Amino acid sequence: MEFVVIKRFKKMFKNCPEKIKKQLNERLELFLINPNHQLLNNHSLSGRLKGFRSINISSDWRVLYEEREEKIILSAIGTHNQLYK
Repeated sequence: MEFVVIKRFKKMFKNCPEKIKKQLNERLELFLINPNHQLLNNHSLSGRLKGFRSINISSDWRVLYEEREEKIILSAIGTHNQLYK
């Protein structure tokens, strides 16, 4: 499985606190081992975000992604309020 990062994600990631950047790397490593690990709370989204999935980075920070073939497209990162408002 390969991670692909789109431009929007890169821009959002750049503005994240250093602690979140570190946690993201740890969670992505965990994702590669077990995408359904309890810490990730990996789940599909509905409504305007239908087709995306979400994983937890911290209690409030999330990553939105899409699965395409053998690729994981990282689309957005932010707090719960930033992503779901």
